[in-house]
Amino acid sequence: MRQFPAFFKLEGARTVVFGSGIEAARKARLLVSAGADVLLVGATALTSDAPDVAGNVTLVPPSHAASALAGARLAIVAEDNPTAIALVRAAGVPLNVVDRPDQCDFTVPSIIDRGDVVVAIGTNGTSPVLAKALRTKIEALLPARLGDLAALAGRMREQVKAALPDFSARRRFWERVLTGRAADLAYAGDLEGAEAAMTADLSAPAGQGVVHIVGAGPGDPELLTLKALRLIQEADVVFHDRLVSGGILALIRRDADRVPVGKAKGNHSVPQEQIHELLIAAARAGKRVVRLKGGDPFVFGRGGEELDAVEAAGITAFVVPGISSALGCAASAGIPLTHRDHAQSLTLVTGHAKAGGVPDLDWQALAKRGQTVTVYMGVGTAATIADRLIEAGRGPEAPVAVIENGTLPTEKTVYGMLEELPRLIEVNGILGPALLIIGEVATPRARVSTPAATTTEAVPA
Repeated sequence: MRQFPAFFKLEGARTVVFGSGIEAARKARLLVSAGADVLLVGATALTSDAPDVAGNVTLVPPSHAASALAGARLAIVAEDNPTAIALVRAAGVPLNVVDRPDQCDFTVPSIIDRGDVVVAIGTNGTSPVLAKALRTKIEALLPARLGDLAALAGRMREQVKAALPDFSARRRFWERVLTGRAADLAYAGDLEGAEAAMTADLSAPAGQGVVHIVGAGPGDPELLTLKALRLIQEADVVFHDRLVSGGILALIRRDADRVPVGKAKGNHSVPQEQIHELLIAAARAGKRVVRLKGGDPFVFGRGGEELDAVEAAGITAFVVPGISSALGCAASAGIPLTHRDHAQSLTLVTGHAKAGGVPDLDWQALAKRGQTVTVYMGVGTAATIADRLIEAGRGPEAPVAVIENGTLPTEKTVYGMLEELPRLIEVNGILGPALLIIGEVATPRARVSTPAATTTEAVPA
C-alpha cells in the first residue's frame, strides 16, 4: 500500500481550487458536495458544467491566491500552473495536481456516494480510468438506498446500545438486521417500516425472515438485474426452478441452502402447494428466502400464486422482475417482436393448460395478421397450436421460429412455416425449454451469431 486511505471532514473547511476550465469546475462541485467552502482561483465565471454549485463557490483573482490559501485544509490545481503549485507548497497546504501524480500529496479517488456510505477507489494516481471502471462494477452491487439504511442505523445506535449493552450481542443484532427484513424495507423506500422492524428485532432476536420472488431472466447470468444478483448473493436459502441456468446458480453464495423445486412436463416433483409451505417455513425460521424463477416470475411463472400464499401467511414478500424469456430469447436470436412493417402488436400465450393439453385460447384473435404471437411451453402442443391457428384463418405459410435454450451457449434457433411447425421441432431435435414465435417477424435475417449457436432456416429435407 503506497498511499494511506482516509476520509476527512470538510464541512465548513476552506478549500482552494486553481483553474478556469471544466476540470476545475468538477473538482469544485466535488468539494461542495462534501460541505467545503470552495475558493476558485483564476476563473472569472463558473463553466456551464457546474451551474448547480454557483452559490457555494467564491471566485478569487490570481492576485489574491496567497491570501486564499491562508488556513486552507487542502488545494487542488486543475490546470498547468507552476506558479500555483509553488504558492501551495509555500503555504504548506496539502496539494493535488490533476494528472500529475508526481506532484501530489494526495490523490482524489473515484467515489461512490450513497449518503453516509462512501466508497473510494484509488490507483495511486496511475490510472484514473481504471479506478472509474472499478467504480462502475462496485456501484452496480450497492443498493441505491444503502445510505438511507446507514443513516437509520446511525439514528438507532444509542437505542441499540442501551438495549444490548454486550458488544457481541450488538454485533449479532446489526449483522442480522442490516441484511434482513429491515434492510429490505429500507431498500424499498419504507424507512418507517424499516425502523419499526429494527425496533421489533431488539425484543425478538429470532425475528421473522422475508421472501423475495426473483426473476432469473432467460438464462444468461449477465442478463440478471442488479437487484436479483444482490439478493441471491445475500440469501440464506434459494428455492430454484429447473429453468434457472447453472451459471446463475453458481452465483449463489456457497453457504446458502439450494433447494430445487422445478417442474418438468408431467413431472411436478414438488407440488405448488408444497413450495408455498417451504417458503413460509423458511421465512418463519428467520431466513432470507429467495424464490428464483426463470424469466419473469409474473409471466407464466406462477409468481402471483406464491406471492398470495406468502402474504396470506403474514410474511413480508418482495417481487423482483426479470427479463422475460420472450424478450431475452427473441433479442438473442435477433428477432424483433414488434416491427412497424410487420407487427404492430405482441401477444404472449402459454401452450400448456393448467390441467394439461392445449389451453382454451382466442384462436380467431391470435390468427390475425400484423401481430406476433409468442408461445411459452408450446413444444409438446405445437401440432395442435398450428392446426388451431390455421383453422382460425392464419395462413399455413406464416413464418415461425423456434428458439431452444435462448441466450445460453447451447442456443438453437430454427425457422420455417406454420404448417410445418411440428416437423420443424421433431427434425431439429427440439426438446425445450423453447419458445415459439409466430408472425412475419420470425423470418431469418443476416446476423452475427456466436460459434456455439445454431441457426436453421428451414426444415431439413
